Amino acid sequence: MVQAWYMDKSADDPRRPHRGEPALPVGLEQLRGLGVLYWKLDADKYENDPELEKIRKERNYSWMDVITICKDKLPNYEEKIKMFYEEHLHLDDEIRYILDGSGYFDVRDKEDRWIRIFMEKGDMITLPAGIYHRFTLDEKNYVKAMRLFVGDPVWTAYNRPADHFEARGQYLEFLAQTA
Repeated sequence: MVQAWYMDKSADDPRRPHRGEPALPVGLEQLRGLGVLYWKLDADKYENDPELEKIRKERNYSWMDVITICKDKLPNYEEKIKMFYEEHLHLDDEIRYILDGSGYFDVRDKEDRWIRIFMEKGDMITLPAGIYHRFTLDEKNYVKAMRLFVGDPVWTAYNRPADHFEARGQYLEFLAQTA
């Protein structure tokens, strides 16, 4: 089951859990209200998983690759880690399936507060186009993830502020409708 919580305001190492005090857990319903989708799958059989294939077919996730994020495998590791942790949005959904290791996706709630989503082996998440978010590894400094896209991949991140994009406007309309 997904683990998510409101973050503290500490500027300490982003790889730490940063649970707020008192702890304020966030459930799947609240994440869905932000447009965040979550599945728990069997990462050991990702190459031949009928459940993954069903999700990919239903949601038109036609393109995929696998990325390993750790010092030994990712070129320009330090630069990339900093870039992933910059608050940004995309004009397309961001879909990630954790095949090994772990990390955190942070997303903004309707009041602009950070929610931290812990992602580990078997977790698959879709962040909607237009949501402000960021990613970081946890203290294990390793994750292997499948990246999925509808159509050809688009890697462009738009750092905040990026409210002028149509995807952001559509996301804000979605939030207004779920209020």
